[in-house]
Amino acid sequence: MDIKDYFINKKEYIKRLKIYPRELSININKEFVFSIIGPRRSGKTYFLYDLILNKLKLRDEDYIFINFEEEGLDFDKDRIYNIIKSHIEIYEKEPEYLFFDEIQNLKDWEKFIYTLYEQKKYYIFITGSSSKLLSKEIATQFRGRSISYIILPFNFKEILYIKGFEIKKYYTISEKGKILNILNKYLQSGGYPQLILTDIDEQEFFKSLIDSIFYRDIIERYKIKQQYLLELIIKILSSSFSSQYSINKIYNSLKSSGLKVSKKTVYNYIRYLENVFLIFSLRHFDFSIKKMELANKKLYFIDNGIINYLLNNRIPNNIGRLMENTVFIELYKKYKENVYYLYGNNYEIDFLIKEGNNIKQLIQVSYINNYDEIDKREIRSLLKGYKLFNKPELLIITWDYEDTKIIDNINIKFIPLYKWLLNI
Repeated sequence: MDIKDYFINKKEYIKRLKIYPRELSININKEFVFSIIGPRRSGKTYFLYDLILNKLKLRDEDYIFINFEEEGLDFDKDRIYNIIKSHIEIYEKEPEYLFFDEIQNLKDWEKFIYTLYEQKKYYIFITGSSSKLLSKEIATQFRGRSISYIILPFNFKEILYIKGFEIKKYYTISEKGKILNILNKYLQSGGYPQLILTDIDEQEFFKSLIDSIFYRDIIERYKIKQQYLLELIIKILSSSFSSQYSINKIYNSLKSSGLKVSKKTVYNYIRYLENVFLIFSLRHFDFSIKKMELANKKLYFIDNGIINYLLNNRIPNNIGRLMENTVFIELYKKYKENVYYLYGNNYEIDFLIKEGNNIKQLIQVSYINNYDEIDKREIRSLLKGYKLFNKPELLIITWDYEDTKIIDNINIKFIPLYKWLLNI
């Protein structure tokens, strides 16, 4: 396809799209290359479309957009440098914004982007995810000259917006019932945009997604020959979501099944799954870095729909764990590496939020509808944590119970999950 035809057709296509805005905002300047990273099919490309149409309100002559994964595009090393020249020929002005989607498909893309960056004339945005270059790695190519932003599947607030709900402080009984129904669906099926916005079959979607992650992002990239071992490890991990896991236990389990595997291989395979944003490992908090690194980690998945697909609903009554997985994802987006969990003798706290040198908040997640249903061990754990640190806020996220209790002269706040998700 001729590049001039591509420019015109692509921009007409973008203008016809209905774009739902994401919560993520970017402070734009020309001093950095902006990399949009995240898992496959989470909406990175549509986030760029949203920037173009809604946030920046760009005219055709203001920008270049190229998706290097689209069929019919053939850019060799020499031709790629004529992109801006072609734009000027069409629009009689130089573009100010450059959007390069799936940039890893361009050979020597780093040199090309760096050459453009050095001119300090353009706002530059790039995304990428494939077996050739994981999206997460884009952010490391321009260390010090790139700012990365993470795009994950739709969160609950974004889904309510799509379904036409106004975010407000109070809801009628009818509105609340509908919101809880949507929340229950979200906990089971997750928030991948394609599932929310189309009628695609859920099982087919997740099969295609997992196949892409396994084969293109992991097996091809890392040249894995023991595919069955990777599949077995992810099945073991899926049963441990929202729980502690141990590489030693996984290794011993595989070994006792007669499989020849090293502990290093198990570690590497889990790291690969983290690299592609499929899973997250949450560290235990300790003032000793050595103890913290040696302790077991807790496991969470990028999306609840993936969990239920992998488990094939083998774990009954797992709504509490799905709630916890959802809470983790929101905490991760807001606090990144400052989220931990905490455990000790006879106590465990789901989440600990660190702010600077202070422990800001301790959080439990519990599937309850009234106070009498609460497991008193969760309260005792919070009170224990309160005494260990400098009076952090204590919070229990529930299904549909809201109150503030004073126990041993310490405030514990209870808030329904839907309210917490709308205010995080």
